Amino acid sequence: MAGKKSPWGNPAGGGDGEPEGNDGNEPRSEDKPRGPRNPWLPGGGSDRPRRSANIEDIFKHRGPEGPRRGGGGGSNFRLPQRPGGGSWFPVAIGAIALAWLAFSMMHQIQPKEQGIVTTFGKYSRTLQPGLNFTLPWPFQHVDVQPVSQIRIEQIPEGAAQRLMLTGDQNLVDLSYLVRWNIKDLKQFEFQLLDPESTVKEVGEAAMRASVAEEPLNRVLSGAGRADIELQVRNRMQQVLDAYRSGVAIQGVEIRKTDPPTEVEEAFKDVSAAQQEAESYVNQAEAVAQQVLARAQGDATAFNKVYEQYKLAPEVTRRRMYYDTMERVLRNTDKTVIEAPGVQAYLPLNELNRRAQTAPSNTPGGQ
Repeated sequence: MAGKKSPWGNPAGGGDGEPEGNDGNEPRSEDKPRGPRNPWLPGGGSDRPRRSANIEDIFKHRGPEGPRRGGGGGSNFRLPQRPGGGSWFPVAIGAIALAWLAFSMMHQIQPKEQGIVTTFGKYSRTLQPGLNFTLPWPFQHVDVQPVSQIRIEQIPEGAAQRLMLTGDQNLVDLSYLVRWNIKDLKQFEFQLLDPESTVKEVGEAAMRASVAEEPLNRVLSGAGRADIELQVRNRMQQVLDAYRSGVAIQGVEIRKTDPPTEVEEAFKDVSAAQQEAESYVNQAEAVAQQVLARAQGDATAFNKVYEQYKLAPEVTRRRMYYDTMERVLRNTDKTVIEAPGVQAYLPLNELNRRAQTAPSNTPGGQ
């Protein structure tokens, strides 16, 4: 194997990179190229002899951000220092902690609001309007609610149909509004799981109970609707107070009372017939009132005449005779005259008619 060259540039028998036969006294020739260079070694492009790379050579000039470059060109960011030489980092941490404490400990409650304070989830106290202080979170938590705000629940929601049975076994499509607010925030927060849904369910139960006690005509009329609204409000308040819900019902307003859609045309016909019957009844009552008033007037006049008759019977009798004859003969076309030397009967009306028709028959009148 002597004299053979290794494919890497060294003799096949050389163990230290020197040609075979060199006893170490002769100087090594470092300035001659000896095969391809290792690109992983620093200065790999020089003419130094090739040698194997180790792990230290590979990562010697590498860091977390990539290969390290020589010189002082790298950018090292540092926080500005305080005048005494200390760091601003603790000061910034302290300022953030103070801001967090102020934000979580100070609570400004508006005039129409109240706040519930819970300590580790358990009720502690109720905050009134104004500036209040509590322990920071997570030790205490504050839940603020607008207690004076009037909330409105519409039943049913949207254009859905809600049929209810009246006292005379009729169905009516009824929709209404319930206005309420919070009167006890502690009970409102802790007694009921879903106060809004409870108000709706109690309102529907109270409305059905009140409508079932009234006939259809009263449900449709204005006075009957006002009574139903008052009854529903009272019933709702009694039930919610029994639940200790902390809710105050401010009012109930019925917005629509219509017959079911399936019988709407028939209901209109019935309503029209009822209105016509009512009009006839009203006309009859008006005539009856007129007849009664006339009879009462005649009775009053007769009583006055009777009083005069008792004072002067003959004069009153003659006056009554004249009045009666004048009333009877007023509608006849004959004139009767009782006087000596005068014809008893004069056809005055006939003569008047002839006198009126005569000018129209003459040539000059034509």
